[in-house]
Amino acid sequence: MNNQNLTPICLFVYNRLTETRKTVEALQQNFLATQSELFIFSDGSKTAQGKEKIQQVRNYLKTVTGFKSVTIKESETNKGLANSIISGVTEIINTFEKVIVLEDDLITSPNFLDFMNQALFFYKKDSKVFSISGYTMNINGLDKIDNDFYFGLRASSWGWATWSTRWDSVDWKTTHYKRFISNKKEIQKFNRGGSDMSGMLTAQMKGKIDSWAIRFCFQQFMDNKACVFPKISKIQSIGFSKNATHTVGAKKFITILDSSNNTNFKFGGFIKYDENLLNAFRQKFSRKQRLIDKLKLYFNE
Repeated sequence: MNNQNLTPICLFVYNRLTETRKTVEALQQNFLATQSELFIFSDGSKTAQGKEKIQQVRNYLKTVTGFKSVTIKESETNKGLANSIISGVTEIINTFEKVIVLEDDLITSPNFLDFMNQALFFYKKDSKVFSISGYTMNINGLDKIDNDFYFGLRASSWGWATWSTRWDSVDWKTTHYKRFISNKKEIQKFNRGGSDMSGMLTAQMKGKIDSWAIRFCFQQFMDNKACVFPKISKIQSIGFSKNATHTVGAKKFITILDSSNNTNFKFGGFIKYDENLLNAFRQKFSRKQRLIDKLKLYFNE
């Protein structure tokens, strides 16, 4: 792979200085950091009172070095995470045709960029692959596979990548929803990626949540495509604090970060899903597991 053609990185930040600093410092330790272009999107404050925290983050961002280039894009208004990511990724991917995306609470392993760039290169023309994930949960059976990767039904929003040919196909208005939600077989099929999938999509359509990720996942499902996951996670989330928006108490997402420093990964084209891994993955999102997570949160475990 030609290092002159490395994929640009998009980092989306808001008002968490500590988490943002840790995210950037880990990314700076990546083997390909100095050869990679970094674009940072800083969303505006929701309230006048919140501007100080935003400014603290922006002041820090102006000190960031260690990359081929650092471009900071500050929004005067609050777009919200979904709109920020949709507009930011679209802007960068229209120029570079591919992108690696991070949010401000993700620790990367030093070989994260190696894995993502190599996977993007390998699967660029593979019509079955919709996206690449740098993150994987700690699921049963991963220790038994010989490959550096596996295929999943559900896209990941933690340290991910895709190409313009896939991104441009996403229907952000989700116009097929009414037809989908009236078909029980399709709902069941969609929920193979987790029993929460159709519920989140319905919540999105009813305006109860504002998620780009569930719409991205739905497009992947509609197109019958797969997500490539690493055998060993290149991402570890630090977004489990009380201030986190979506992941409070989600201990099921805690995983072991790759410490191998391996920079050469072997990939293979899609043949079929590993049903054992699909089942183990799905169990993490089962109704029973989600109830356990809620109880642990309630009892502060």
